[in-house]
Amino acid sequence: MGTPMMRIVCFSSGLLPRVKDMTCIVTHHDVRGKWNTKAVFCLILSHIHIILRMSKEILHYARLPWPTPWQEFFGVEAPILLEIGFGGGQFLVDLAERRPHCNVLGLEISLPSLRRGAKKLKTSMVSNALVLQADSNAALWLLFKPQSISEVFINFPDPWPKANHHHRRLIDGKFLHLLGSRMRPEGLLEIATDHGDYATVIARCLEDSPYFDSRLDVPFVYDDSGRLRTKYEKIALLAGRACHYFKWQRNKRRAPNEFPIPEEDIVPHVVISHPMNIDQIGGQFEPFYEAAGNTYIKYLDMYHSVQERLLLVEIYVNEEPFHQRVCLAIRARQEGDLVVGLHEVGFPRPTPGIHLAVHYLVEWLCSLHTDVKVVGSTLKLPTQTGSNSS
Repeated sequence: MGTPMMRIVCFSSGLLPRVKDMTCIVTHHDVRGKWNTKAVFCLILSHIHIILRMSKEILHYARLPWPTPWQEFFGVEAPILLEIGFGGGQFLVDLAERRPHCNVLGLEISLPSLRRGAKKLKTSMVSNALVLQADSNAALWLLFKPQSISEVFINFPDPWPKANHHHRRLIDGKFLHLLGSRMRPEGLLEIATDHGDYATVIARCLEDSPYFDSRLDVPFVYDDSGRLRTKYEKIALLAGRACHYFKWQRNKRRAPNEFPIPEEDIVPHVVISHPMNIDQIGGQFEPFYEAAGNTYIKYLDMYHSVQERLLLVEIYVNEEPFHQRVCLAIRARQEGDLVVGLHEVGFPRPTPGIHLAVHYLVEWLCSLHTDVKVVGSTLKLPTQTGSNSS
């Protein structure tokens, strides 16, 4: 096999934390016969994106403590009011202005919406509201202690009208169980939608849930004149679509906490004696996939540093409710062995899924040669670790 062709990408340590100045990454593409510089730029830009999103005005759930001590972020201990999917931010600002003695938190996944919401809060000069970028299930599961939320507002969630997209809908039995475990008894839940089919589904889910009761004699009403009309709500009403307003309440029935907040482990690393060098190992890489229980790991690509004897392996780890796209490192030491562990790129959290990812990467390294020995390890793995490679 000839010398692999390579392209080099440089980035400054001003953009990525704890990385040496002007770190260079090159990609091996002799196996697939093409360059994949787009993958390199996507890898780097994804981490820059996270840094830019994290600011005083916009929080990101992956950078917050689990669970989050919200009184430290708001500066005061107060009831937490949560709006899930605040969209344009009008309702969020109005809620914060009307409830100055509460801590108001707006949850969104869309970066443009987060920017608009943060700007409106700043313009309105409210001091009791924050915006958070997060998937709603992950945020509820990871950031909130049981019985810590006083009120929840869900305005016009995406109805995902196509039948094959219904599984993406926010509100179902599992979501209501999670929400019930995080809300205080007698806490208020308000939902609004203009989609008739989704309203029927929401009503059925609420009626089936043992943790919520309607504050009205019916599952929903078609008018709520006391609330601020959101931009989307006005559009729906002008178009002649009926809006459905749910006025429910968390009851006093205990919701079993089937959503424990995961504990972060020590940073994993494994030291191995390997007869192959970094260049030889890099030339053997092909993307692969592993699964164990509810944890799914994709090994996407491998990058070779031109300054250090170092390989970076880009991975995607999905372990309910958290997912992260980070890098594992294979580093050659002067002693002649290799250290396999978690790299700092991407603000990684050393979760059980990351420990599994390191474990499977070591397994792959061992498969390359018969004379490989594990010298030391800090891995913490389940008693039985299954493997499903592809």
